Amino acid sequence: MPDNCPNGDCITACVEKLQAIAGPATTTGGAIKPAHNYTVGNDGYVLVVYTISGDKIEDPVDSPSIPINLENYQQDRSSQIMVWNYFAAIIPPGQRSLLDEYDVFSDGKGNILAYVSQSETELGRWKLTIDMLDATNPQDLTFTLIHEFGHLLTLNSSQVTPSERIFNNPASEKIFQEEQTACKTFFADEGCSMPDSYINTFFDRFWSDIYAEWSTINKIQYQDQYDTALENFYLKYKDQFVSDYAPTSPVEDIAESFSFFVIQPKPAGDSIADRKISFFYDYPELVQLRSQIGHRLCDQLKK
Repeated sequence: MPDNCPNGDCITACVEKLQAIAGPATTTGGAIKPAHNYTVGNDGYVLVVYTISGDKIEDPVDSPSIPINLENYQQDRSSQIMVWNYFAAIIPPGQRSLLDEYDVFSDGKGNILAYVSQSETELGRWKLTIDMLDATNPQDLTFTLIHEFGHLLTLNSSQVTPSERIFNNPASEKIFQEEQTACKTFFADEGCSMPDSYINTFFDRFWSDIYAEWSTINKIQYQDQYDTALENFYLKYKDQFVSDYAPTSPVEDIAESFSFFVIQPKPAGDSIADRKISFFYDYPELVQLRSQIGHRLCDQLKK
């Protein structure tokens, strides 16, 4: 599917026009509502749980005890469905077949927009979680959804062997450490990566010389100290990361780099950050996937 834009890359042009996809946030007509300025618990609240069935979500289950200020967001089915439909529209069906749950949550305005996590009931399955309070900007939402898909792409069971011991004992630090020690490749929280996986190859190429330094920072328990140390780590290696969030971990780094790969033209430079984006061009299947996502994204502008 060749691009027909003057610069040979329509994807970036479409991203720049994303406001036309969802339109400005309003309080009527099913569009995503603007958020009030208030906060909720540190871990947030799950508002609604949907079952994913192919391209659709169904059987919403409302959480019974939530703050009164979140009740309108809990009942706003149209916005919840709209965000899911957008995700399903831009990500090809075969690439999201591991998802079986779609959750709506909130941890307050300006915190986590979305995340993916392993299913709590079936090994190798995943769920997508969205905060409607933060899903009002189409460009931010699009970048984040592609980032979260980057996790599915690089952490699914064809890339990382999920650990049954960790899955069955999620609170056991001892079991986690034993599984991590036994792994001879890059170890993600879900399990040991396969030698030729995207994440292990990415780690070997871009993280092997800085991982020990990062690991020391990652063990810091006090949030303020951790934040300061991670910021200094980013500033020290700024030319190696596509964003200030990427150095959070190798897992976040590859997802951030994948998002830049999808929505921006191939870099002309040769910094390590540029090489991380260009990394994905080494895989013909990912170049094809980029084209598929780009065309599906651009198709949303035609509706």
